[in-house]
Amino acid sequence: AYPGLTRQLPVAQSITGQRGPRSAISLTNIAYLPTLTWANPNLNSLEKQALVPIFGEHPVEMGMAGKEDLLLGRLRADPRYPPMFRQAFPEANGDINIGTVVKAIAAFERTLLSFNSPYDRYKYQGDVNAVSAAAKRGEKLFFSERMQCYHCHGGFNFTDNIQHARLAQPELGFHNTGLYVENAAGDYPANHHGLREFTGLADDEGKFRTPTLRNIAPTAPHRHEDAIPTLEAVITQHYARKGRGSRQGHGANPLRSPFIEGFALNRQEVADLVAFMQSLTDEGFVNNPKFANPFLNGRKLTPAEHGRR
Repeated sequence: AYPGLTRQLPVAQSITGQRGPRSAISLTNIAYLPTLTWANPNLNSLEKQALVPIFGEHPVEMGMAGKEDLLLGRLRADPRYPPMFRQAFPEANGDINIGTVVKAIAAFERTLLSFNSPYDRYKYQGDVNAVSAAAKRGEKLFFSERMQCYHCHGGFNFTDNIQHARLAQPELGFHNTGLYVENAAGDYPANHHGLREFTGLADDEGKFRTPTLRNIAPTAPHRHEDAIPTLEAVITQHYARKGRGSRQGHGANPLRSPFIEGFALNRQEVADLVAFMQSLTDEGFVNNPKFANPFLNGRKLTPAEHGRR
């Protein structure tokens, strides 16, 4: 796993080994995101979102529903936490309660800032040699109308979901990328209806939030559930083909985004586009020990700690 990013699993797994419906979403630059899950547009507070994995039951993640006293008791009994809570929350007299716990988690998440990739140094810091010639060619492809990638993966965070002080309103981007097509109407399977689950609108079928492409290279498998193994495969087996299509012969999803129109690339162009996306990896961020598990003291996670694969 890479600190501050996601676990390298096709779908998220709970403390009990229960599999969720989708992969864990990246935490890179999450402070700038106006909505915090793949599909729920209403979950827009890091403090509220933290309650979902802790206490949620559909699916179970951390499995603490009904065990609030156990959770808080463990934290209060650990000699490391009370002094830190007293320092962080003097207005609450250092009380360790659900409110201060989720505030602490959210405060940490807001420090997960990544803006020093090779592409950042090339684009914003004037270092013309920070990226390869292939990455520069890939950049032109990425921002071309031929590819149309930038329509959804634009801006400084490479997503059309963004909020900051200079925006009058947050920008929210949810798109159907043709991941599924169950029938000629373009329906998605149960538990994968995306934005439609929350709006009830047929036009929102299969729409999911656009993820950032920052630090995308080390987070394979890709896609929110499809488990595509490489960036090359994402390009050639998904987007070039107007989405995954259907094994039942329904073709491209009729509800897919108008930007998913397919394309043809030669081998060199695919390599160039991948080189560009690889240049978005901020090694200083993904390897920052401040974002690593502080209880491991440099050792790697054991299989049990990592979760069942």
